[in-house]
Amino acid sequence: MNKSFLTFAIAIAFSANSIAQTSEKLISKTGHVNFFSHTPIEDITANNYTVTSTLDTTSGMLVYVVPMQGFEFEKALMQKHYNSPKFLDTKKFPKSKFKGVITNLNDIDFTKNGTYAAAVKGELTIHGVTKPITEKATITVTNDDIEVTTEMHITLSDYNIAFKKGKPSTNIAKTLLIKATSKYTK
Repeated sequence: MNKSFLTFAIAIAFSANSIAQTSEKLISKTGHVNFFSHTPIEDITANNYTVTSTLDTTSGMLVYVVPMQGFEFEKALMQKHYNSPKFLDTKKFPKSKFKGVITNLNDIDFTKNGTYAAAVKGELTIHGVTKPITEKATITVTNDDIEVTTEMHITLSDYNIAFKKGKPSTNIAKTLLIKATSKYTK
């Protein structure tokens, strides 16, 4: 075999490997979303560990899919109210979704250990209603692991979610604190 051809073939193989390593679409199937509601009557918290998300480290695209019936509550009655047609109607609206992009991608080095502040802009769909949102997130890179965390406040009426009357209407806050965490492995 010609020596220059062999050198060329090896250079192409290394170039292709470098491109493949910098263009990564990472998947997390063990994301966690927590929401918290505080009123003078009671605090309500729910956790969902069935969140799926993708992170493209080249384009900055970030997608979260949250199965709405995956939220677990301390009390069975809270879970029943949450899933009911009078509130979230999780049979009719089984998933919420966020699709967005990291707008300051140049400030984040996914190949270097560290903690980075990220600005994220996209659309959040809950209860069949889609709204634009802009939030801050923290991205932590530790060797081959990447963790994305964020906190946001969601006003229920923005997504046509409200109890019209009865005890649940006074027990849940009009604005919820949402925390989300996803872990990806390169």
